[in-house]
Amino acid sequence: MSTPTYDDRDLVAPGLVRVRLDLSYDGAAFSGWARQEGRRTVQGEVEEALRIVTRSAERFELTVAGRTDAGVHARGQVAHVDLPEAVWAQQRDRLVRRLAGRLPQEVRVWRADEAPPYFNARFSAIWRRYAYRVSDHPGGVDPLLRGHVLWHNWPLDVAAMNDASLRLLGTHDFAAFCKRREGATTIRALRDLRWERRPDGIVEGTVRADAFCHNMVRSLVGALLFVGDGHRPPQWPAAVLAAGTRDSAVHVVRPHGLTLEEVAYPSADELAARNAEARARRTLADADATGAAPGPFTPAGSRAPRPGRSPRPTPGPRRAG
Repeated sequence: MSTPTYDDRDLVAPGLVRVRLDLSYDGAAFSGWARQEGRRTVQGEVEEALRIVTRSAERFELTVAGRTDAGVHARGQVAHVDLPEAVWAQQRDRLVRRLAGRLPQEVRVWRADEAPPYFNARFSAIWRRYAYRVSDHPGGVDPLLRGHVLWHNWPLDVAAMNDASLRLLGTHDFAAFCKRREGATTIRALRDLRWERRPDGIVEGTVRADAFCHNMVRSLVGALLFVGDGHRPPQWPAAVLAAGTRDSAVHVVRPHGLTLEEVAYPSADELAARNAEARARRTLADADATGAAPGPFTPAGSRAPRPGRSPRPTPGPRRAG
């Protein structure tokens, strides 16, 4: 094994302890994760709750694995915070319970553990996994699920969506599916993209990558819904990807169907090396040199067309949801 590259940015200042937080939230009530002046955000709520339960005059800033947008949910979000040693010694055995009493019901912290050396919730992550849920039932979405499932008013062919998804796996420049940000790369390693129809009829997509650029997941979903409802062939999303520019037919679907399900990290002795790798500006040449390949893919099944349905019309592009 090569010697890890250590970065001073991953060192915890003397007198502080790095604490990993595992949390969940319903994103409907928030303007995203990141703290914003005058807006209700998940980061703002958790930092304020931490300040209150630790009886601190200062705010302890959180670093998060995935900065979810407004309306996006999380079941497996991970963050870290550096707390004074004295505060952690006093709070470690009761922090989760005390936060439960201070946080709004839309946010829960499930674990608070001392992190290993060089752990960074953002840069140490080796992949993030999201799920997007869609109902194509002609009657709409179950009212009890409406805050977490998109209604798409065309029947979806799951097999066609999986055919199109398979063509997108691997390390590519996803500029065609991302909102560009100054100085940020759009090269990502897409490891898993697949769809299945659950027993309750909901079509659930799984998307897993090392990281995601802004709007990437929701743009991919928008393109694949067009394939699923027959408005585009399975080859179309890959053609958009290869073109490298935004296509006006690719719509960013609504956020409420999207949930951050899980974030994965390497073993403790690999954290420093992973941080350095994540901070390096990626190029496609780097991917070719390492022979990066997608993870395993198992196509999900599809159902037969609903009895009595007439063939789908083929009008022009229509906004999903």
